[in-house]
Amino acid sequence: MKFCANLAFMFTESSSLLERYALAKDAGFKAVETGFPWGYTLEQVKQAKENAGVQQVLINLKTGDVGKGELGVTAVPGKENEFKDNLKSTIDYAKALGAQKIHIMAGKLENVSSENWKTYENNLKYAANILKDEGLLGVIEPINQHSVPKYFLSDYSKAVEIIKRIDSANLKLQLDIFHLQHICGDLSYNIKNLMPYVGHVQIAQVPNRNEPDMAGEINYKYILQHLENCGYRDWIGLEYKPAGNSKEGLKWVQEYGYNL
Repeated sequence: MKFCANLAFMFTESSSLLERYALAKDAGFKAVETGFPWGYTLEQVKQAKENAGVQQVLINLKTGDVGKGELGVTAVPGKENEFKDNLKSTIDYAKALGAQKIHIMAGKLENVSSENWKTYENNLKYAANILKDEGLLGVIEPINQHSVPKYFLSDYSKAVEIIKRIDSANLKLQLDIFHLQHICGDLSYNIKNLMPYVGHVQIAQVPNRNEPDMAGEINYKYILQHLENCGYRDWIGLEYKPAGNSKEGLKWVQEYGYNL
Protein backbone atom coordinates (compact mmCIF):
# COMPACT_ATOMS: atom_id res chain seq x y z
CA MET A 1 0.00 0.00 0.00
CA LYS A 2 1.17 3.50 -0.89
CA PHE A 3 -0.40 6.39 1.01
CA CYS A 4 -0.47 10.05 -0.04
CA ALA A 5 -1.61 12.93 2.16
CA ASN A 6 -4.58 14.99 1.02
CA LEU A 7 -3.47 18.55 1.78
CA ALA A 8 -7.02 19.92 1.78
CA PHE A 9 -7.91 17.73 4.76
CA MET A 10 -4.62 16.96 6.52
CA PHE A 11 -2.07 19.29 8.13
CA THR A 12 -4.61 22.03 8.67
CA GLU A 13 -2.38 23.02 11.59
CA SER A 14 -1.20 25.45 8.92
CA SER A 15 -3.62 27.60 6.94
CA SER A 16 -1.09 27.71 4.07
CA LEU A 17 -1.19 25.02 1.41
CA LEU A 18 2.47 25.77 0.69
CA GLU A 19 3.46 24.99 4.27
CA ARG A 20 1.43 21.76 4.24
CA TYR A 21 3.79 20.29 1.64
CA ALA A 22 6.64 20.61 4.15
CA LEU A 23 4.49 19.29 7.01
CA ALA A 24 3.59 16.22 4.96
CA LYS A 25 7.25 15.57 4.22
CA ASP A 26 8.13 16.00 7.89
CA ALA A 27 5.49 13.43 8.81
CA GLY A 28 7.10 10.91 6.49
CA PHE A 29 4.96 11.17 3.35
CA LYS A 30 6.56 10.60 -0.03
CA ALA A 31 3.54 11.89 -1.95
CA VAL A 32 0.53 14.22 -1.70
CA GLU A 33 -2.71 15.09 -3.46
CA THR A 34 -4.39 18.49 -3.42
CA GLY A 35 -7.42 20.46 -4.42
CA PHE A 36 -6.83 23.18 -6.99
CA PRO A 37 -4.43 25.66 -5.27
CA TRP A 38 -6.56 28.79 -5.27
CA GLY A 39 -4.65 31.93 -4.34
CA TYR A 40 -1.22 30.55 -5.27
CA THR A 41 0.67 30.86 -8.52
CA LEU A 42 1.84 27.80 -10.38
CA GLU A 43 5.44 28.71 -9.57
CA GLN A 44 4.71 29.07 -5.83
CA VAL A 45 3.09 25.65 -5.63
CA LYS A 46 5.77 24.01 -7.75
CA GLN A 47 8.49 25.48 -5.53
CA ALA A 48 6.78 24.32 -2.33
CA LYS A 49 6.38 20.83 -3.72
CA GLU A 50 9.98 20.66 -4.92
CA ASN A 51 11.34 22.10 -1.66
CA ALA A 52 9.50 19.39 0.24
CA GLY A 53 10.77 16.71 -2.14
CA VAL A 54 7.44 14.93 -2.43
CA GLN A 55 5.56 13.52 -5.40
CA GLN A 56 2.26 15.09 -6.50
CA VAL A 57 -0.15 12.27 -7.31
CA LEU A 58 -3.42 14.07 -8.04
CA ILE A 59 -4.91 17.54 -8.32
CA ASN A 60 -8.58 18.53 -8.40
CA LEU A 61 -10.02 20.36 -11.38
CA LYS A 62 -10.26 24.12 -11.04
CA THR A 63 -13.84 24.53 -9.85
CA GLY A 64 -14.46 28.01 -8.56
CA ASP A 65 -14.55 28.99 -4.89
CA VAL A 66 -14.98 25.72 -2.96
CA GLY A 67 -15.73 27.74 0.18
CA LYS A 68 -18.84 29.04 -1.57
CA GLY A 69 -19.83 25.57 -2.71
CA GLU A 70 -18.62 26.01 -6.28
CA LEU A 71 -17.60 22.45 -7.09
CA GLY A 72 -17.37 22.59 -10.85
CA VAL A 73 -19.48 23.24 -13.94
CA THR A 74 -18.94 19.93 -15.76
CA ALA A 75 -22.68 19.15 -15.72
CA VAL A 76 -23.92 22.70 -16.36
CA PRO A 77 -25.29 23.41 -19.89
CA GLY A 78 -24.00 26.68 -21.32
CA LYS A 79 -20.76 26.62 -19.35
CA GLU A 80 -18.81 24.31 -21.65
CA ASN A 81 -16.21 26.99 -22.41
CA GLU A 82 -15.69 27.62 -18.71
CA PHE A 83 -15.17 23.89 -18.23
CA LYS A 84 -12.61 23.81 -21.04
CA ASP A 85 -10.75 26.80 -19.58
CA ASN A 86 -10.74 25.18 -16.12
CA LEU A 87 -9.42 21.94 -17.59
CA LYS A 88 -6.63 23.76 -19.43
CA SER A 89 -5.58 25.63 -16.26
CA THR A 90 -5.58 22.42 -14.24
CA ILE A 91 -3.53 20.58 -16.84
CA ASP A 92 -0.93 23.36 -16.67
CA TYR A 93 -0.65 22.88 -12.89
CA ALA A 94 -0.67 19.09 -13.15
CA LYS A 95 2.17 19.03 -15.66
CA ALA A 96 4.23 21.54 -13.68
CA LEU A 97 3.76 19.48 -10.51
CA GLY A 98 4.24 16.12 -12.19
CA ALA A 99 0.74 14.95 -11.24
CA GLN A 100 -0.64 12.15 -13.40
CA LYS A 101 -4.26 12.34 -12.23
CA ILE A 102 -6.94 15.05 -12.35
CA HIS A 103 -10.16 14.70 -10.37
CA ILE A 104 -12.86 16.18 -12.62
CA MET A 105 -15.52 17.52 -10.24
CA ALA A 106 -19.10 17.56 -11.50
CA GLY A 107 -20.66 20.48 -9.64
CA LYS A 108 -23.68 21.09 -7.38
CA LEU A 109 -27.13 21.49 -8.95
CA GLU A 110 -30.51 22.41 -7.54
CA ASN A 111 -32.48 20.57 -10.21
CA VAL A 112 -31.17 17.81 -12.46
CA SER A 113 -32.45 17.11 -15.97
CA SER A 114 -31.40 14.92 -18.89
CA GLU A 115 -29.59 17.97 -20.30
CA ASN A 116 -27.27 17.97 -17.30
CA TRP A 117 -26.35 14.33 -17.91
CA LYS A 118 -25.81 14.99 -21.62
CA THR A 119 -23.58 18.00 -20.88
CA TYR A 120 -21.66 16.08 -18.24
CA GLU A 121 -20.91 13.18 -20.55
CA ASN A 122 -19.97 15.42 -23.47
CA ASN A 123 -17.57 17.39 -21.30
CA LEU A 124 -16.00 14.19 -19.95
CA LYS A 125 -15.60 12.89 -23.51
CA TYR A 126 -13.86 16.14 -24.44
CA ALA A 127 -11.64 15.90 -21.35
CA ALA A 128 -10.69 12.28 -22.05
CA ASN A 129 -9.48 13.23 -25.53
CA ILE A 130 -7.44 16.16 -24.24
CA LEU A 131 -5.99 14.11 -21.38
CA LYS A 132 -5.00 11.37 -23.82
CA ASP A 133 -2.91 13.88 -25.74
CA GLU A 134 -1.34 15.10 -22.48
CA GLY A 135 -0.67 11.62 -21.09
CA LEU A 136 -2.83 12.27 -18.02
CA LEU A 137 -5.68 10.40 -16.31
CA GLY A 138 -9.04 11.95 -15.46
CA VAL A 139 -11.06 10.48 -12.60
CA ILE A 140 -14.68 11.06 -11.59
CA GLU A 141 -15.93 10.53 -8.05
CA PRO A 142 -19.46 9.89 -6.76
CA ILE A 143 -19.88 11.99 -3.60
CA ASN A 144 -22.52 11.23 -0.99
CA GLN A 145 -25.43 13.58 -0.39
CA HIS A 146 -24.85 13.76 3.38
CA SER A 147 -21.43 15.35 2.99
CA VAL A 148 -22.19 17.47 -0.08
CA PRO A 149 -25.93 17.96 -0.61
CA LYS A 150 -26.95 18.44 -4.26
CA TYR A 151 -23.62 17.22 -5.65
CA PHE A 152 -24.42 16.08 -9.18
CA LEU A 153 -22.68 12.70 -9.23
CA SER A 154 -23.66 10.44 -6.33
CA ASP A 155 -24.40 7.19 -8.16
CA TYR A 156 -21.73 4.56 -8.87
CA SER A 157 -23.80 2.78 -11.49
CA LYS A 158 -24.21 5.96 -13.52
CA ALA A 159 -20.52 6.80 -13.14
CA VAL A 160 -19.51 3.38 -14.46
CA GLU A 161 -22.05 3.58 -17.30
CA ILE A 162 -20.52 6.85 -18.46
CA ILE A 163 -16.97 5.52 -18.16
CA LYS A 164 -17.93 2.46 -20.20
CA ARG A 165 -19.65 4.53 -22.90
CA ILE A 166 -16.74 6.95 -23.28
CA ASP A 167 -14.43 3.93 -23.30
CA SER A 168 -11.15 5.79 -22.79
CA ALA A 169 -8.07 4.64 -20.88
CA ASN A 170 -7.83 8.27 -19.75
CA LEU A 171 -11.09 8.35 -17.79
CA LYS A 172 -11.61 6.19 -14.72
CA LEU A 173 -13.35 6.08 -11.35
CA GLN A 174 -12.10 7.71 -8.17
CA LEU A 175 -13.20 5.28 -5.47
CA ASP A 176 -13.45 6.97 -2.09
CA ILE A 177 -14.39 4.25 0.39
CA PHE A 178 -15.91 6.91 2.68
CA HIS A 179 -18.42 7.83 -0.03
CA LEU A 180 -18.93 4.22 -1.13
CA GLN A 181 -20.03 3.24 2.38
CA HIS A 182 -22.40 6.22 2.65
CA ILE A 183 -23.94 5.68 -0.78
CA CYS A 184 -24.35 1.93 -1.02
CA GLY A 185 -22.25 -0.01 1.53
CA ASP A 186 -21.68 -3.70 0.73
CA LEU A 187 -17.99 -2.81 0.52
CA SER A 188 -16.41 -6.19 -0.23
CA TYR A 189 -18.72 -6.85 -3.18
CA ASN A 190 -18.67 -3.30 -4.54
CA ILE A 191 -14.90 -2.84 -4.32
CA LYS A 192 -14.34 -6.10 -6.22
CA ASN A 193 -16.86 -5.24 -8.94
CA LEU A 194 -15.83 -1.60 -9.34
CA MET A 195 -12.09 -2.33 -9.42
CA PRO A 196 -11.81 -2.73 -13.23
CA TYR A 197 -12.85 0.92 -13.57
CA VAL A 198 -10.82 2.38 -10.67
CA GLY A 199 -8.03 4.90 -11.26
CA HIS A 200 -7.61 6.22 -7.72
CA VAL A 201 -8.66 5.30 -4.18
CA GLN A 202 -9.23 7.45 -1.10
CA ILE A 203 -10.12 6.49 2.47
CA ALA A 204 -11.64 7.91 5.67
CA GLN A 205 -13.67 6.47 8.52
CA VAL A 206 -17.47 6.71 8.48
CA PRO A 207 -19.38 8.68 9.66
CA ASN A 208 -17.04 11.39 10.99
CA ARG A 209 -14.35 11.26 8.27
CA ASN A 210 -11.48 10.79 10.71
CA GLU A 211 -8.50 8.39 10.72
CA PRO A 212 -9.19 4.82 9.52
CA ASP A 213 -8.55 3.40 13.01
CA MET A 214 -11.11 5.64 14.73
CA ALA A 215 -14.41 4.18 15.90
CA GLY A 216 -16.81 3.89 12.98
CA GLU A 217 -18.51 1.69 10.44
CA ILE A 218 -15.50 0.47 8.45
CA ASN A 219 -12.89 -2.16 9.35
CA TYR A 220 -10.01 -0.66 7.41
CA LYS A 221 -7.50 -3.34 8.35
CA TYR A 222 -9.71 -5.70 6.33
CA ILE A 223 -10.60 -3.20 3.58
CA LEU A 224 -6.99 -2.28 2.81
CA GLN A 225 -6.10 -5.95 2.46
CA HIS A 226 -9.20 -6.47 0.32
CA LEU A 227 -8.15 -3.63 -2.01
CA GLU A 228 -4.78 -5.32 -2.41
CA ASN A 229 -6.40 -8.71 -2.99
CA CYS A 230 -8.55 -7.12 -5.70
CA GLY A 231 -5.41 -5.98 -7.49
CA TYR A 232 -5.10 -2.33 -6.48
CA ARG A 233 -1.43 -1.29 -6.32
CA ASP A 234 -1.62 2.47 -6.83
CA TRP A 235 -1.66 5.37 -4.35
CA ILE A 236 -4.34 5.63 -1.66
CA GLY A 237 -5.26 9.20 -0.78
CA LEU A 238 -5.80 9.94 2.90
CA GLU A 239 -8.73 12.31 2.52
CA TYR A 240 -9.66 12.36 6.18
CA LYS A 241 -9.97 14.99 8.89
CA PRO A 242 -7.44 14.21 11.64
CA ALA A 243 -9.15 13.98 15.01
CA GLY A 244 -6.15 15.72 16.54
CA ASN A 245 -2.62 16.47 15.37
CA SER A 246 -2.14 15.23 11.80
CA LYS A 247 1.30 13.70 12.37
CA GLU A 248 0.42 12.03 15.66
CA GLY A 249 -2.74 10.59 14.12
CA LEU A 250 -0.66 8.57 11.64
CA LYS A 251 0.14 5.85 14.19
CA TRP A 252 -2.50 3.66 12.53
CA VAL A 253 -0.28 3.20 9.45
CA GLN A 254 2.35 1.14 11.29
CA GLU A 255 -0.24 -0.52 13.52
CA TYR A 256 -1.91 -1.81 10.34
CA GLY A 257 1.43 -3.15 9.13
CA TYR A 258 2.26 -0.50 6.51
CA ASN A 259 4.76 2.28 5.96
CA LEU A 260 4.29 5.75 4.50
